[in-house]
Amino acid sequence: MQYAVPRRGVPSAATLGKWARAASDGFAVTLRIVGAREARLLNRNFRRKDRATNVLSFAYGKHGDVVLCHPVIVREARAQRKRLAAHYAHLVLHGVLHLRGYRHDTKSRARNMEADEIRLLRRFGFADPYTIE
Repeated sequence: MQYAVPRRGVPSAATLGKWARAASDGFAVTLRIVGAREARLLNRNFRRKDRATNVLSFAYGKHGDVVLCHPVIVREARAQRKRLAAHYAHLVLHGVLHLRGYRHDTKSRARNMEADEIRLLRRFGFADPYTIE
């Protein structure tokens, strides 16, 4: 666990780790919580998109990093009227599934990834993040 921002408002390391382990399937995962500046820089350098994004995943064999941008996650949770913990859980699971090779670049792959995200989120008592209430 790495923090590049103050921990205020961020779920605990134990909670974040629990969510990551649920999806890791043997991957060694480092979670890094960053601010908008670092997220924007990483997104620009690795994805050629000049904006901060909520989650980025970097796989290295059976190891990987999941970078979560706290300000973006907070803003999205408010805009979507979701509990912050629920949004964090979803993005941690989403990022770790990417490490394992999951993609959402086709409808079929997106359906498979979303189904696994929903199943994992339910284990922790969170609702389907793709259903609008």
